[in-house]
Amino acid sequence: MFFLYIPIVILVIYSFNTSRFNAVWRGFTLNWYRSLLTGVTDGRAQITDLMIWDAVNNSLVVAIASTIIATILGTMLALALERFSFRGRTVIEGLLLLPIIIPDIAMGISLLVFFSLLFQLIETLTGIRLVLGLSTVIIGHVAFNISFVSVTVRGRIAELERSIEEAAWDLGANEWQTMWRVILPLIFPGIVSAALLAFTLSLDDFVIAFFTTGVGATTLPLFVYGMIKFAVTPAINAVSTLILLASLLLVVSSLTLQRR
Repeated sequence: MFFLYIPIVILVIYSFNTSRFNAVWRGFTLNWYRSLLTGVTDGRAQITDLMIWDAVNNSLVVAIASTIIATILGTMLALALERFSFRGRTVIEGLLLLPIIIPDIAMGISLLVFFSLLFQLIETLTGIRLVLGLSTVIIGHVAFNISFVSVTVRGRIAELERSIEEAAWDLGANEWQTMWRVILPLIFPGIVSAALLAFTLSLDDFVIAFFTTGVGATTLPLFVYGMIKFAVTPAINAVSTLILLASLLLVVSSLTLQRR
């Protein structure tokens, strides 16, 4: 199994390489990280580093917004599917699993076609011309994050004994009070865990963002991909290492909360 992580280890090591080229190790340096954090190398501002932080900002906006929306909607769906029986429940359960099952590229293409048709319809009816941007990336990320949130939270709800709710009812609490004062506090670790998972998936996503982004809405994974097409420098390794560390922290936090 270790050989699967060798490329990641090499990426991290060469992010400290003095040479501007990854082919040869020239020595240890923190200049690439210093350049990313300050935007200055050898006393000069680096346009590339400033562009990286614009991409980081876009990624954080998309990740935070999509996580909040997906967590709210996913939690509501999980509660509805686990606690209530209604018509079409099986269909909704199947639809929720689709984003987890189907390939990202298929979902990305379908979202692109959907937005194209929707924007054409809006322009025809209202004369307003809409284009792809951060909002479409957020919608795309919400579309696949809802499934992961719903599955995670639903698993937490399934562990709760109905006797807890019945005890709350016996003490005079109505369904609304039981939901807010009993159920939500008990499943809160699961909700936070699902939110962290959604944030990680959104932050790392490339395929969905590639098909739904527009001008001025480049996320960090897309920016790194664009840099690779021109030259692979230790700066790319440094950015990738920072993304890796952030993702690991979120995943560890998510797993820790799931075990509580």
